[in-house]
Amino acid sequence: MKELIEYIAKSLVEHPEEVQVRETGGGSRVRIELSVAKDDMGRVIGKGGKVANSIRTLLRVAAEKEGKQATLDVVEPD
Repeated sequence: MKELIEYIAKSLVEHPEEVQVRETGGGSRVRIELSVAKDDMGRVIGKGGKVANSIRTLLRVAAEKEGKQATLDVVEPD
């Protein structure tokens, strides 16, 4: 799942080298944090959050195939 989010994010942004994906949690619940360059936040979130919600939908489907639940948080870059 981490690889899926990383692939999607790197495909969307102008600075793919700054994409960071962290996976936390265990068992059947997984939390994924996505961080991108400040300039690319709009590309990942999209108008009204449409892009981010689409990524969350894909993540949810991938997680269900593995029998897990996953959430995605887009975090501000450091």
